[in-house]
Amino acid sequence: MTDFSRQKFIKNIKKVVVKIGSSILTDDDGNLIDAAFKIIASQVSEIRNNGIKVIIVSSGAIASGMKKLDIDKRPVDIHMKQAIAASGQTTLMWKYEKAFIKYRMNVAQLLLTHDGLSNRKRFLNARRTIYQLLAMDIIPVVNENDTVAVDEIMFGDNDNLAALVTSLTEADLLILLTDIDGLYDKDPRKHSDARFIPRINRIDSEIEKTAETTSGRATVGGMVTKIQATRTAAAFGVPTIIANGRNKDTLTQIFRGQEIGTLIYPEEEKLSARKHWIAYTLKPAGEIVLDEGARNAVVKYGKSILPSGVIGVKGNFDVGDAVACADKDGNILARGLASYGAVEVRKIMGIKTSQIESVLGYTYGGEVVHRDDLAVNPDLKKK
Repeated sequence: MTDFSRQKFIKNIKKVVVKIGSSILTDDDGNLIDAAFKIIASQVSEIRNNGIKVIIVSSGAIASGMKKLDIDKRPVDIHMKQAIAASGQTTLMWKYEKAFIKYRMNVAQLLLTHDGLSNRKRFLNARRTIYQLLAMDIIPVVNENDTVAVDEIMFGDNDNLAALVTSLTEADLLILLTDIDGLYDKDPRKHSDARFIPRINRIDSEIEKTAETTSGRATVGGMVTKIQATRTAAAFGVPTIIANGRNKDTLTQIFRGQEIGTLIYPEEEKLSARKHWIAYTLKPAGEIVLDEGARNAVVKYGKSILPSGVIGVKGNFDVGDAVACADKDGNILARGLASYGAVEVRKIMGIKTSQIESVLGYTYGGEVVHRDDLAVNPDLKKK
């Protein structure tokens, strides 16, 4: 999308998700920096005065808790992480509360779990809650609920959470604030000859190679998770900007149309909201292996998966569970919602649709995964 204009799309933005990393909110000793919260509040106030709704996804709970509890090294033990996050969360939100009061803005905390977003009903309820907060001119501050969900700390990075919140709220732009100016062809903190990349048409394997995993005293992920997040947002048709959040006017410059940070273009052919949820929010409970004919039907023509095209089943999923759909070489082709459980698919794989009832004694329909419940890997469509 070489003709994509930053100035043009900025003018059309009505809703933005801003992810703020721990490196923006803490100093080298792990202290939360009051000035950082004030800068964020000032910029968000200006953006909102221009009629743009802002959702913040904030890291910092574990970093805050570590400092509060005088812990020098990020622990490995899950329950210790949960306890630290619980302790740090109150301090983190108090910092936001104090910073936004100056601008007569209220903030609200939302703690989300991957399990919660994986349930379509809870997903939609979370959306309605955020929409109501925005309607009341309240700034939602979202974080993962590290205090109760083991999966979230293991899955856990707020870059990918921010991308899911972008889909959840149907935002127009995702901004990932970090401690460097954007994406480089190599880590500029390690390589003096690193080259800045101002624009990216599409995330491919070469771009992924440029993202060296980085981690700090209280942070995880680095550029790798940011690249993953931009891919998720792009599939929903949303551009992402990765920029330096330590500069005091980064957000306001972005919304003045200035060339700040790295801009990642969205996919031209975006997934629907529901298929995006299937592809990027759900965790597969199992896998269905397809033969070559079924592979082509799914990837090239967007067809449903029929039992005749299934040659293997992995896992013990139930009806309605998310499943990965792979070819015989293990390449993931799509994700979908199973119309039959794993035990049933093992019985009917390889047979004709007309034979399902005679084999099972009943039928839920002719498809193992219906095309309306199937989200094809967007990268395969370009090959």
